Amino acid sequence: MRGAQPAGIYIHVPFCRRKCPYCDFYSLAYSDEAADTYTGALLRAMETQPFGEMAADTLYFGGGTPILLGPERLGRILDAARGAFSLGAEAEITLEANPAAAMAQELAALRKKGFNRISFGVQSLHDGELAALGRLHSAQEARRAILDAAAAGFENISADLMLAIPGQSEATMSASIAELASLPVNHISAYLLKVEEDTPFGRQKDALTLPDEDAAADLYLACVEGLAGQGFAQYEISNFAKDGAVSRHNLKYWQGEPYLGIGPAAHSFLVGRRFYFPRDLAAFLAAERPFTLTVDDGPGGGPEETLLLGLRLTEGVNLHDLPLPPEDRARLIKEARRLEGGGLTTVAGTRISLTPRGFLLSNSVITALLQQRE
Repeated sequence: MRGAQPAGIYIHVPFCRRKCPYCDFYSLAYSDEAADTYTGALLRAMETQPFGEMAADTLYFGGGTPILLGPERLGRILDAARGAFSLGAEAEITLEANPAAAMAQELAALRKKGFNRISFGVQSLHDGELAALGRLHSAQEARRAILDAAAAGFENISADLMLAIPGQSEATMSASIAELASLPVNHISAYLLKVEEDTPFGRQKDALTLPDEDAAADLYLACVEGLAGQGFAQYEISNFAKDGAVSRHNLKYWQGEPYLGIGPAAHSFLVGRRFYFPRDLAAFLAAERPFTLTVDDGPGGGPEETLLLGLRLTEGVNLHDLPLPPEDRARLIKEARRLEGGGLTTVAGTRISLTPRGFLLSNSVITALLQQRE
């Protein structure tokens, strides 16, 4: 793959101290023994990756709670990734962290090892809301973790904020936004809570005190407005950045650039194909050549997929860049103009983008557009 576009590397760390009741990501209970064994399996996967010479310019550790591996293991994995994927000095290297697991000394060690971006799962800065979500950290621990990361030398700090959670009001959400903006945070990911069926929240959904659909929509729109007022520009449905501090790694997903996922449940898109690892830690640990486990998920990068992913971004999609017949392009623009009348899209020449209200109804808006190609 020499000469190819630089890829993003995603490493999944499937361990948590305790699984949150709303979470559907693949994660298991942490232990030092499991962490040691898994680190070895990740190193083996990189040593035996079958794609030849690869260059990458982003590396993202997600989970789970990747920071649980600690600076020594994470440093070994980072060093291996540098060698396997020619990560340069300008690479964006992100680590997800739970504020309860982020200690000042460890943050300093991680920064020295080369991690230059950290993403904290804050979710809220109100203790009652954190308790309702089953989070292990307090609001004060979240504040401390962010300040400790800045003191350790992290200049690129992201925080997750969850919307439409039990007990949340527009006032408490706005207060969380204002406080995050007062901290050394330059990126915020704001997600509407989605109650997944096979989770504790899903099994007790009727007992949860959740905002209805209209109230959740109002919270999202107030969040977009509140973040803009604090200098966080929206660049994707759920992502906002100050001073251009966008997530370079996540942009690869939405802009159709190549990425390689390593670890159980990790997905990849390389050379026009999509594939993924099964959600099976035991199989990953046992495999001598872990990439033999991957499952083909078909081709990727076609015009419909480009439209679907690109419309997640505030910049939208320029239809002129898509290999579409002129009649399809004309029908798409006509439908987008119809939706523009309802405040859901913006049309500028051949460029279509969604408004914040359009993002709320993105599935139905994108479906209406894609139907114009049938």
